[in-house]
Amino acid sequence: MHIKLSQKFYLSLSSTVLSLAALTSCSHLLQSKAESTSQPRISQLSSQQITSPAKIAQTSTSYPVIDEARKFRYTVQPNKILSAGNLPKTKVSFNQADLLTTLVNTRQYFQEHSQNDPDVLRSGLLGSQGITVNDTIKTLDFMITVLQEDIAKKRPTRLQDANFINQNFRVIKWTANNPKKVNQKQVRMTKYAVFIHPGSRQKTSTYNIPIYSLKDDLAADKFYTKYTKQDVLSGIYEPGGKEYGKVQPLAYLTRQGLEEALMEGTILINFPDGTSEYFNVDRSNEIPFVKGVNPRNQKRYWYFRKVNAIKGYGYKIDAKISIKPGVTFAGDVLNIGLGKMIVLESGQGKNKRLRMGVIADTGGAFLPSLYQLDFLAGIFKNKKDFQNVVRQLPEYANAYILVKK
Repeated sequence: MHIKLSQKFYLSLSSTVLSLAALTSCSHLLQSKAESTSQPRISQLSSQQITSPAKIAQTSTSYPVIDEARKFRYTVQPNKILSAGNLPKTKVSFNQADLLTTLVNTRQYFQEHSQNDPDVLRSGLLGSQGITVNDTIKTLDFMITVLQEDIAKKRPTRLQDANFINQNFRVIKWTANNPKKVNQKQVRMTKYAVFIHPGSRQKTSTYNIPIYSLKDDLAADKFYTKYTKQDVLSGIYEPGGKEYGKVQPLAYLTRQGLEEALMEGTILINFPDGTSEYFNVDRSNEIPFVKGVNPRNQKRYWYFRKVNAIKGYGYKIDAKISIKPGVTFAGDVLNIGLGKMIVLESGQGKNKRLRMGVIADTGGAFLPSLYQLDFLAGIFKNKKDFQNVVRQLPEYANAYILVKK
């Protein structure tokens, strides 16, 4: 999830518009039998495989929820979670350029990586409403086109008009389903961020906790899945440790910096020489995150890679989606789905607020979760700055999923 805090972090509008034109063209080619086979795409066969289960699910009275390991956890009744709705007549808030960038990158993930990542081809809970992955792609394509046209004409986008949304999209009300809090109706909106931390490229008395990168030529046997976070912190990869030489230290942080990097997935490190670099989680030790356990006591551990942008969902590090704060939600991509367009409604009367974003990130805490979304709030120097911003955001909100009619 990272790059330098400079103009590199904000994609130029002109390059974005050009990339959109190319991507829109690709979207039409996707449906054509005459399309080229020179790059990965969702094939016509894959589309049929997606559509058929959704039609079957439409007549089903239950949906089997799966967890991070793709194992059955429990059954829900879709008609108690999803229902027809309409957005209230309030302006929808989001940064146009940032949403456009994130939608383009999410759409591109489907285009380039869906053949290697079957998880994004699941119709999931929305299949009970007859909604397929092709409908998700159609929704992304339409929103990209609208944003492209409106930004090019230097006008407020039509996607901020609730009337336009209600006319052009199926608005599906999402009622939270929390097995531990059966009375919860609104979706919980937690918040995450990229934090800026001082660090060092060498171990010092202050910065003495390394973040490691796996060496590709040694990681094939998954030796790293044998070790907990506590094992790693005990020094197994340091000189004299039994696995010394099998990983590469990327940088050194404080213990608190490590915990935040593991929890948030991305960290921006400022080094003493004045440079800064982003690091993103790459592969875990495959030990599940346990809800309710103190972060320091979690056995789950992540290995990192240096990256050039804030990164969201992806089946491998160099395929992860580049995302923007303020328009990105982390959520349950297995049961709700990657690329789902979300509007959260909070407040009352004159204080009513509609906030739009896309599910373009995930995490162990959301697999499964039919009751929570995590909002990427921004890049912050410290927890205090982060809290000052998120305290103005709702903890619970009415949630809607948008699907192009």
